[in-house]
Amino acid sequence: MDRSTESTPDERRPRLALQAVLPADLAAACGIDLADARRIVSLAHRLGELPARAPATVRRAALEAARAAGEIKTLALVERRASAEDPFVKYAFRLEDGALVESVRIPLERPGRYSACVSSQVGCALACAFCATGRMGLTRNLEAWEIVEQVRLIRRDLGASTERAGGAARVHGVLFQGMGEPLANADRVIQAIRVLSEPSAQAIDMRNITVCTAGLPSGIRRLAAEVPAVRLGLSLGSVRPGRRRQLMPIDGAHPLDEVLAAVGEHARATGHAPMWAYTLLADQNDTDEDAACLAALARGFAAQHGISPRLSLIPYNTIGAPDAPLPSPSGVEDGSVAEKNSSAAEKNSSAAADPFVRSARLDAFRAILSAAGVGSIVRYSGGGDVGAACGQLARPQAEAQRPGGRRASPRPGATAPAALAGREADPRPRPA
Repeated sequence: MDRSTESTPDERRPRLALQAVLPADLAAACGIDLADARRIVSLAHRLGELPARAPATVRRAALEAARAAGEIKTLALVERRASAEDPFVKYAFRLEDGALVESVRIPLERPGRYSACVSSQVGCALACAFCATGRMGLTRNLEAWEIVEQVRLIRRDLGASTERAGGAARVHGVLFQGMGEPLANADRVIQAIRVLSEPSAQAIDMRNITVCTAGLPSGIRRLAAEVPAVRLGLSLGSVRPGRRRQLMPIDGAHPLDEVLAAVGEHARATGHAPMWAYTLLADQNDTDEDAACLAALARGFAAQHGISPRLSLIPYNTIGAPDAPLPSPSGVEDGSVAEKNSSAAEKNSSAAADPFVRSARLDAFRAILSAAGVGSIVRYSGGGDVGAACGQLARPQAEAQRPGGRRASPRPGATAPAALAGREADPRPRPA
């Protein structure tokens, strides 16, 4: 055997992504002091690179060890669109394999504070019927560094823009509420959370990080066990089983009662009230009966677990041309019709029409909840004019596919409305 072509063990070892590693792990990997590791992690996050020469605060040997073991990669900013209606800003980032993801900078109530709404996957496999990302299908999970880098780049852009304006601003919180289902990529999302909250990295308080899910019980339990300070958001779609399953195919694998059992465990273990996100869709989930069922479920959850959910009502944001037939209110479509519509979705992909319209019953719906003793807030969802509002994050299929790779497709077995079009109930709160 010609050993000249063999790799040494060090050459075969994957290089560390230095903006997605914790100081303790970097110190152990490189055999350096923890203090040096903290300073090197800080350099990676502040500069986006390692300096050519070691600063006075870092030992040169430690810097060289980190340089040999790791690297700092970045994402390419291909689009930045600021809303003309409000202070929301949407970013499109190109990954190394050519895929695109979107992120949003969200203004909070206190001036100078923002949240970064980040993506965790390229596309999504869950095919929620009201989610623009759902029509993309899933291409792949994001790596932890790709998640962290979205926040770092938003923070850098924020610093540059506020410096020009003569003010001070910072990224105060993070929402895992962009493209993808975060808990389907739990390992990397949890690692990203740990790095984002690390004082020498992004230094974002875990209590200001929210993970929003369509409902994966095992992932919810992992959040409670591994990052208990993080807050949880749950997209409901509907609380009527047949309707929820049509709007959110994940309900077929994990029915709502199973999901809420895990949400209750999370609430008891962490002391955090879960956020329930409910996107109102005209003639789909906005009737008096829907409101009464939602109120009963919220009261029952509070009685069982001792914590009342925070109910967030989201006005629907259009994601396509309003000329598609509405899904059947029965919650079940004829199989032949479903197959026909699913095939049409494959052909039309991101050009598919929007089968939903915004409900005009928001006030009436809230009144029924209030009469039943259940409070609610109305989620302000900004940036609609640049496609940054709740549920609108998606890229055209031709852009989002890997170079030379297969085209992403909707989740196999999805019902017709789920495959046809949609948007995820995308809670992007503006907390005080």
